Amino acid sequence: MANTRLALQKVLLDLVGSPIKVYFQPPSTVKMTYPCVVYSRSNATTKSADNIPYLRMKRYQVTVIDADPDSIIPEKIEALPMCTFDRQFTADNLYHDVFSLYF
Repeated sequence: MANTRLALQKVLLDLVGSPIKVYFQPPSTVKMTYPCVVYSRSNATTKSADNIPYLRMKRYQVTVIDADPDSIIPEKIEALPMCTFDRQFTADNLYHDVFSLYF
């Protein structure tokens, strides 16, 4: 079975392109550069039939952080299959667009 987190990392990197960084659960000691994409595992869904799981999907919280309020990066993320916009907020003069993504 493929590591879905690493597959998601590759999808996000390909989607946003260089030089934009993609971070998975960065510790507070990491100095992030902006714009960037930060993602972490937030939940999972399991579908069952006859008490046997047949489909498991992991949910990730994906946050785009950018100083540009009109950034096109959130639109690229939102275009991914099984992705929904959750909320937007501003902190430290940076715009945060938060999405839920099943992958």
